[in-house]
Amino acid sequence: MYKIAVMGDRDSIYGFAAIGMDIYPMTDATHAAKQLKALSESGYAVVYVTEALYACLPKEAAESRGAPLPAVIPIPGASGDMGLGVARVRKFVEQAVGSDILFNDH
Repeated sequence: MYKIAVMGDRDSIYGFAAIGMDIYPMTDATHAAKQLKALSESGYAVVYVTEALYACLPKEAAESRGAPLPAVIPIPGASGDMGLGVARVRKFVEQAVGSDILFNDH
């Protein structure tokens, strides 16, 4: 059975444990890169990463886009929304459809 993990600063991810997700509190990019690799090799289907931590992992984020699992998804942290999640959705829609049909400001 696949598992779901959440990585980021403790304040942002602590509540996810209450709904059964595995949490990995961290703020250091080096440790986060190693942890993401370990999670990728351990049967996780989804790894949510706070946007602040995700921004520190450009190489790992790019590698994850080419792999079928896990899906690495940036989420807003306690400090606020950086817009990375929305930017990724916008990019995926543009690639799939050929134009920005979701956020086009006509």
